[in-house]
Amino acid sequence: MPKRTDPLTDLRVRRAKPAEQPYRLADGKGLYLQVMPNGSRYWRMKYRFDGKEKLASFSST
Repeated sequence: MPKRTDPLTDLRVRRAKPAEQPYRLADGKGLYLQVMPNGSRYWRMKYRFDGKEKLASFSST
């Protein structure tokens, strides 16, 4: 059974601080915010098309 993920809130996204390694804050259904060590943030979504896993990047914040 998949692990339950609580939706991200505006406050949680704003409080995300850079760490030594990139990390992800998941929103569920493949959508996540990736926080990079230099402070960059990227909204990304993992999905499948024709049986292959793909990655879409929407924007940086």
